[in-house]
Amino acid sequence: MHLPTQNQLSPTHSQSLVLPFSAIDRTMLNLVGGKAANLGELTQAKLPVPPGFCVTTSAYLLIADQANLTSLIKQVSHADTGNGSSLANNASLIRASILATDLPAAIAEAITTAYHDLSGGESVPVAVRSSATAEDLPFASFAGQQDTYLNIVGVAAVLDAVRRCWASLWTERAISYRTSNEIDQSTVSLAVVIQRMVDAEVAGVLFTANPLTGCRRQMVIDANPGLGEAVVSGMVNPDHVVVDVDTGAIVERRFGDKRIRVQSVEGGGTEHISLSGQDETFCLTDQQIHTLVELGTQVEAYYGAAQDIEWAIDSAGQCWLVQARPITTLFPLPAEAAQAKDTLRVYLSVNVIQGVYRPLTPLGLAAFRLIASSIVTFMGLPLRDRVAGPPFVIEAAQRLFFDITTPLRNAWGRNLLGRVMSAGEARSARVFQELPADPRVALVPFSLPALIRRVVAFVWLAR
Repeated sequence: MHLPTQNQLSPTHSQSLVLPFSAIDRTMLNLVGGKAANLGELTQAKLPVPPGFCVTTSAYLLIADQANLTSLIKQVSHADTGNGSSLANNASLIRASILATDLPAAIAEAITTAYHDLSGGESVPVAVRSSATAEDLPFASFAGQQDTYLNIVGVAAVLDAVRRCWASLWTERAISYRTSNEIDQSTVSLAVVIQRMVDAEVAGVLFTANPLTGCRRQMVIDANPGLGEAVVSGMVNPDHVVVDVDTGAIVERRFGDKRIRVQSVEGGGTEHISLSGQDETFCLTDQQIHTLVELGTQVEAYYGAAQDIEWAIDSAGQCWLVQARPITTLFPLPAEAAQAKDTLRVYLSVNVIQGVYRPLTPLGLAAFRLIASSIVTFMGLPLRDRVAGPPFVIEAAQRLFFDITTPLRNAWGRNLLGRVMSAGEARSARVFQELPADPRVALVPFSLPALIRRVVAFVWLAR
């Protein structure tokens, strides 16, 4: 399917109400929302993004003002989220007000003009997708909290879908999610992305880091025939593949049942097709997998962080990126963590040993560092900075870790750690039983006399 380039789309006369992707970047979050900001960035990076435009939050604020939503939003902001009936009633009132309010002529004209620019004057299918200002953020993705409408054809249908996207900002689920993330309800607004549909032969998601293991050097792809809605909504078990980024090797390949295919319907809308039996044919070729990994590498390098990417491949074999957002569930790596694939550092969580699973306070972290410094000094070992603590004391996400790589590569240290963990933290002890099989923590020669002298000196000093 041929899609026009962004150069064929011109900004409308009303820049504040509508903007093409080519005029959007990440600094415009308050105007275009998270989804549109990311699509604008991907377009700026000249990555393969289906062209489209954004109905900005200025349009939403106009309709909100015309619908007199201020008092209703205040009620939602001060409502007890534990009171389900009250929350449902307030949310329903806001949505009904938006849907019942006449669309201002300026908004309708701006969207109509932009749609005609996108389609060349024809009624082409587009995806109409919500893009909230509190969405696709580095600390919270808000994925799926607002509505998306696929294969929308014609100006009238587009205008109706835009209105329904605005209303979806005020579902019970979206309100509760914002409350749990301590986001002020009165500060959020919603833009709407309108983007040329990709009539996908296969689609899915790509994680540029393994979301299950946290491994940054593996990419994970989930794929299903048809539109990506089947994958992102969780209605199917997709084909699953894990790729080693450094070597390009496919380290895991698992067939999904792929029992449902979501596909576009002529004239607009989508349908769910039941696929009989389990399809043992993988829906991606190895070449397509490597193409996706290459695109994922480019996107991650552009953003400088691991990304959750939605993609689609059309009948001509062209791969399109339809969304990218930060992966917000990865535990942050320590600043000292090794980046090379052939290097492994092993960190032991002090928090877990102490039974403290929440972050430590700055005072608590400082105290642990000073205690560790005192022990190291007492043992007569060199120490560069007493306040910073010894090099093996590591911090990540305000949790404390010990770098135990060196003792693990020592036969005596490995045995001692295994015994201590078996007595104090049985779950971690199981990990210690498996680690010796990894060649990156193989034993290294050490001086037994030097170890004995250090132990004797410590015992003597400690009395």
